[in-house]
Parts: sequence; structure tokens; C-alpha cells
Amino acid sequence: ERNALIAQNPGACAPWQGCIVTRDSVPLRTQKLVRSRAGHCCEYCLLPQLWQESTFHLDHVRPRSAQGGSHPDNLALACVGCSLKKGSQTKGTDPASGKPTRLFNPRIDHWKEHFAWNGHWRIVGLTPIGRATVVVLVLNPDRLIEIRRDLASVGRYPPTW
Repeated sequence: ERNALIAQNPGACAPWQGCIVTRDSVPLRTQKLVRSRAGHCCEYCLLPQLWQESTFHLDHVRPRSAQGGSHPDNLALACVGCSLKKGSQTKGTDPASGKPTRLFNPRIDHWKEHFAWNGHWRIVGLTPIGRATVVVLVLNPDRLIEIRRDLASVGRYPPTW
């Protein structure tokens, strides 16, 4: 089936090339653009792809189920954890106000306007969008904080802009 999918999607690459092949694959050129634009880091938690066991996903910011397309303006690079937790969600609840709000959109929002570090490698939301995203994507599990701390100790985290 994999060969049939590749044959149907000549612009797509195979999983062993660091890409995910699905029935509606994103062309290789677009995959490379999204990964390069993100600096090969998750655009939500900023975890770098380097040294990670699983290949990061191309996240549809506006999900396909809501007619979100597979074009660069709707794609973000997401680590497996952020991608799976976000799923098709586009909204969350701001824990400070209790009001619904949209999630962080890497294509229109700037990370530093919505998030900051608390000094112990925990990501904190600065705005309703940031706070809702921290909750929905569960951006601060202990294991991820340990990974951030370890990467920071060797100068690999956070990414430089």
C-alpha cells in the first residue's frame, strides 16, 4: 500500500526520508519549506526535532475536518505530543477568565507575545491565547521540562530567533 500511496502522490516522500505519507500527502517541497521555516523545531513547545525519536508532524492549523488545506499558510511543524494533543482543536478555555478563546496559530501569532519561560523551563501563557494553548497542548509535563533542561544545559534550547 505504501508504494501505491507514493505513486499516487509523486511529490510526497516516504517515512524513511523523514516524512509522513498519508492518502492526501503534502508535497515534499512544502514539507521541506514548513520544516525549514520552523527551524526544525515544534512551533508550539519549541522542542527541536534533532535527537527526537519520532518525526515531527505537519500540523494543519485549521484542521482538514474544517476544510483546512495542506498549503504552507495552514501548516505548522509540531512535535508528536503537541500534534496529538491539539488534534483538530482550534479553541480552548483561558483558565484565568474561563472564557473560550482560539489556540495559538504559528502562522499569524508570534510565540514571544503569547508565551514566556518561568525560569524552570516551564512555558507560561501571557495572553488568553497563550494560556488556553498551554492547557490544551499540556505544554509542561515533567518529562518535557526535563528534556528542555537537558537541552538547555548543552546550549540547544530554546531556539534562537
